[in-house]
Amino acid sequence: MSGIAKTQSHAASDLRSLSPADLRRAIRAGDFRDPTAGCAAGSLQGNLAILPSALADDFLRYCLRNPKPCPVIGLSEPGDPTIPALGRDLDIRTDIGAYRIFEGGSDGYRSVADLGPIWRDDLVSFVLGCSFSFEAAILRAGIALPHIANRCNVAMYVTSLMTQPSGPFSGPMVVSMRAFRAADAIQAVLLSDRYRLAHGAPVHIGDPAEIGIADLSKPDFGDAPMLQPDEIPVFWACGVTPQMAIRTARPDIAITHEPGHMLVTDLSADAAEFSLGSARQLST
Repeated sequence: MSGIAKTQSHAASDLRSLSPADLRRAIRAGDFRDPTAGCAAGSLQGNLAILPSALADDFLRYCLRNPKPCPVIGLSEPGDPTIPALGRDLDIRTDIGAYRIFEGGSDGYRSVADLGPIWRDDLVSFVLGCSFSFEAAILRAGIALPHIANRCNVAMYVTSLMTQPSGPFSGPMVVSMRAFRAADAIQAVLLSDRYRLAHGAPVHIGDPAEIGIADLSKPDFGDAPMLQPDEIPVFWACGVTPQMAIRTARPDIAITHEPGHMLVTDLSADAAEFSLGSARQLST
């Protein structure tokens, strides 16, 4: 590794240990664009979906009907880019490292780093819990998570599991996958089950074909995993699921996070295990 690459890697590592508020400021300034797995350990991270207010009620019902992939942890007022309950000095338009913009009812999207130029007064932001939030607990238990150690994105797959529709929103569930030895898999299930706002316990363990995944080496989102012969794949519901529902709904505009690039909130993941009513803010 060259001296420049070492410096950049060290700088990124330093930024991962920042407080949630400082990490958001680094993202806003363009100093950090990596996936947020392993960042601000112990904080509640969130997926993002932004829609016109005319579709907000249908989408909220979609989330309530599908709480495993879509646990709502934050909701904005129309046109308001802040969600004070999730953090001070938080701006939805700038504080995620990469966004996807779906326009004109198209399946295609474009990626941007700043929503300021396209922001509208009728846009409503939904923040949905993310499995990155319970990864710190898994690491504390002494269980390795290679995608964090290797600074890769977790592998995500579109499945044959269908979500419950609401209005124009419907589609398959997306899952994230982490592989463990059998004893560690049991521990990971028990630990993640506490984090109901971060997808909770897995939706499937074992044979990926049973949920419509043909090849684990070819994820639909994220980086390809490296499974060892003695490891079992474990699948959690994933907050990328709304991106599939948005493609079905075909709104004139919708915005999501790029998979793996989350909103890091000031809330403690441990304090928000069962309800936001018990959530406390981390030191900023």
